[in-house]
Amino acid sequence: MDVIAACKAFVAVSGHGSFTVGAAAARIPQSVASRRIAALEKHFGARLLTRSSRSVTLTLFGREMLPSARRLVELAEAMEHDAEQARLRPFRLAVPEVCGPRPLARLVAEARAHDLNLDPRPAGPDRRAELARTLEVRAAVVAVPPDDGAWRVPLGLAGHADPGDVPAIYVETLRAGRAERDVRRRRVLIQAEDDVPHVRDRIRRLGHAVGLQPAQVVVTSSLVAATAEVLASTDLLLSSHGQADELGLHWRPIGELDAARGYDVTARSRDDGRRVRSLPPALIGRCLGVPEGEPDGVPEGEPDGVPDGEPRWA
Repeated sequence: MDVIAACKAFVAVSGHGSFTVGAAAARIPQSVASRRIAALEKHFGARLLTRSSRSVTLTLFGREMLPSARRLVELAEAMEHDAEQARLRPFRLAVPEVCGPRPLARLVAEARAHDLNLDPRPAGPDRRAELARTLEVRAAVVAVPPDDGAWRVPLGLAGHADPGDVPAIYVETLRAGRAERDVRRRRVLIQAEDDVPHVRDRIRRLGHAVGLQPAQVVVTSSLVAATAEVLASTDLLLSSHGQADELGLHWRPIGELDAARGYDVTARSRDDGRRVRSLPPALIGRCLGVPEGEPDGVPEGEPDGVPDGEPRWA
């Protein structure tokens, strides 16, 4: 017997003095209300109500039990309210600043179907890791080497001029010849999201290997300023294909290097980590810029040897 459901029927019927009206108030059929109260009477071994053709009245035993039944119903309703509030409590998640507003909004909307009320906190790579470490967020999407991550976002170079049928842009073409010593050298601009060793250092090493000047590979703190430089010059922005499209730039992969961003989820609480990982991986992948059709999910099990919920710092 469901004691709480039976007590709800008992409180409703006794309060209205009618099985018909009480059952309607409890939003159950009259027959169900009658069966539940009968089961409660059998459970207690005494009658709770005196039934007549016109009304229902409390027995002496029923009057003694009604206050307890009310308290039980009120406590159950309070628990249901608390559970609903707990499900709706904002779940702070640190995400990359490169996440577009539309895919991020879609992630938030669809997460609600999984009882997860996401509160995204955009931040740079180092800041996201710090927010998770200090528990200012419950989980974070952190930058990791692409081979170690759950999501991989290919990187290339984007400029304002359409390169035509060129399948890739070779960094060595940015090297100035002897006749161009006085000409402003084209640069590769690295945005803050890619100011991590597994991206930044590889681009710098490539630049050095093909003969670029150190000043031709530059880390920028402002994506807006970097994009403005690209639009006003022949400089190139290191970015994902999706981000380049959003900025109105022409993107090609890097000819000499397979560069990519890598991402994974970290959380101090094992349960918080699992809750984020339970979301459809493609939702987070779209926010990060994973191309359509690319593998973008969290692999089954623990692919990197780090148990769910254990800290992973970029």
